[in-house]
Amino acid sequence: MDYRKLGQSGTIVSAYCLGTMTFGAEADEPASYKLLDDYFAWGGNFIDTADVYSAGKSEEIIGRWLKTRPTEAKQAVIATKGRFPMGPGPNDIGLSRRHLNQALNDSLRRLGIEHIDLYQMHAWDALTPIEETLRFLDDAVSAGKIGYYGFSNYVAWQIAKASEIAKARGYTRPVTLQPQYNLLMRDIELEIVAACQDAGLGLLPWSPLGGGWLTGKYKRDQMPTGATRLGENPTRGGEAFEARNAQERTWAVIGAVEEIARARGVSMAQVALAWTAARPAVTSVILGARNPEQLADNLNAASFALSLEETTRLNEVSAPTPGQYPYGEHGINQRHRKMEGGR
Repeated sequence: MDYRKLGQSGTIVSAYCLGTMTFGAEADEPASYKLLDDYFAWGGNFIDTADVYSAGKSEEIIGRWLKTRPTEAKQAVIATKGRFPMGPGPNDIGLSRRHLNQALNDSLRRLGIEHIDLYQMHAWDALTPIEETLRFLDDAVSAGKIGYYGFSNYVAWQIAKASEIAKARGYTRPVTLQPQYNLLMRDIELEIVAACQDAGLGLLPWSPLGGGWLTGKYKRDQMPTGATRLGENPTRGGEAFEARNAQERTWAVIGAVEEIARARGVSMAQVALAWTAARPAVTSVILGARNPEQLADNLNAASFALSLEETTRLNEVSAPTPGQYPYGEHGINQRHRKMEGGR
């Protein structure tokens, strides 16, 4: 396993992070424990969760696992997020000092720890002044409740504004951004990656396999069925089958990944993950495996690197197409506004 600095901080994390959105939903507690055990056995040390994952159950499962694994608990770098609704009240949402204070304390309680290594703002909050959010985060660092903070699903101007205000006010500065990033979703390269590099933020890509598209599980013009993300919900957000199936670029990218995987004797997932892990500014790639077999296959991506020729081919066939995440119809900010009734 390769290890890298968490952004410009001094903390070291594995190049592949274990995402735990499935914990408490698609993976019950024993299955979640198995994924955690296998991941740490591979040399991983970075766990990513959020308070809204399974309505807090993901954090609770991780907390109980940490209590039974003292050696792993000592090595684990824990990241969680706050921002989205965890109750029905008007202050049970957002990035206000009031909500974040409650959200952070609740996350610490569910995780059973006194300190969270990386606390991430799950999305931008246009209602709350950014100064209020940043001052809270600076206070949380000073109080020892968090080590660092970062953002998720922010666009370039939001990253730049937050980073510059933190610098100007003398607040602790952010260290990471968690965006969607994969061979099918490269719009962040248009300006977000540059904004992160300018601010010194490391990237923590989520959905590096494009919701399963880059594993080869979906076939052209065949509506997915069964126990896959799109089989369960073919209209799922930016991964919607009909929209992606209709794009020639989708199948050109998948075809290139498949040919490279076949030639190298590895899985398509490993090729896609190796490409993402090698991108500029990437600190750690978040794996969302549903079972131990998927996790083992994903982690094997850490054992090889793509050649310059392979990388160049993938870069060319997957060139960014403006209008996708996070700016287009299915962009994260548009979806969040709909979820919150316009807030």
